[in-house]
Amino acid sequence: MMKEEKILIIGACGQLGRELTVALMERYGEEAIIACDRLEAGQAKMTQVRYIKADVTNKEQLQTLIENEKVTQIYLLAAMLSASGENAPSMAWHVNMDGLLNVLELSVIYKVQKVFWPSSIAVFGPESPKVSCPQEAFTIPTTVYGISKLSGEYWCRYYYEKFGLDVRSVRYPGLISYKAMPGGGTTDYAVDIFYKAKAGEKFNCFLKADTALPMMYMDDAIRATLELMEIPSANISIRTSYNLAAVSFTPSELAQEIKKVMPGFQISYQPDFRQQIAESWPSSINDKVAKDDWGWIPRYSRREIVTEMLKNVKIDI
Repeated sequence: MMKEEKILIIGACGQLGRELTVALMERYGEEAIIACDRLEAGQAKMTQVRYIKADVTNKEQLQTLIENEKVTQIYLLAAMLSASGENAPSMAWHVNMDGLLNVLELSVIYKVQKVFWPSSIAVFGPESPKVSCPQEAFTIPTTVYGISKLSGEYWCRYYYEKFGLDVRSVRYPGLISYKAMPGGGTTDYAVDIFYKAKAGEKFNCFLKADTALPMMYMDDAIRATLELMEIPSANISIRTSYNLAAVSFTPSELAQEIKKVMPGFQISYQPDFRQQIAESWPSSINDKVAKDDWGWIPRYSRREIVTEMLKNVKIDI
């Protein structure tokens, strides 16, 4: 008899968390899902599934939750991202690393079957290849976020090799979604720009016009995550984190695509500290290993992303 799934999503109120929670609920049923985050229930507004306030850095609180709920899978999405992490480095390290170690240790103790933890293109640095950056590229990250993600990749592999914990991970590029706002990343401009466009306002971009970065529509990111989590363990050759790619573009290219639909749209450029972060990352990613291991294929092009965002972004008036 198969064990009943009980899936804990930590960081469920974030940009990725909200959409992944819905996708998992649709796949496994409402009763199988427990969403948690640091927000109070009223602020979280997670009405479709059971929500529990919890902080991943509080090990005792997390232990009680995993033990009482008999959790079988954990999706650890809670993190401080690249830009916000640079403003609070110690806190970013605490949240990103202590949170992960709490989950890994408790997952071994309570025999959690599978853990998903996202890494990022932020693990790469100026020494990494800029174009078609390969899976095993040289990595010297320049942000606390990137350092924590690279360290986390090796902790995930360590727990797999040492304890047999089935931890799976992808290196997400910048994620674009209309369902939830991003939370302090260097690629956030690619979401903010659509809100300005729909409001009929000029967009002031914090990156230079020609700064190319890897991007992905959220639907592709969710699908990649679910596909990875559902393949047999024997198919997984990467126990740090898989490169994952979809499209790459510059702010100027994205603006030009928007202007095809909204000719009056205007953009200006005023680079800030995030420009230096962006310049340390590759402009495109080679994800051949993900394609070979589980047949990963992205579906959304730049034009399709623009079409979906302009159709679905809503402006409060």
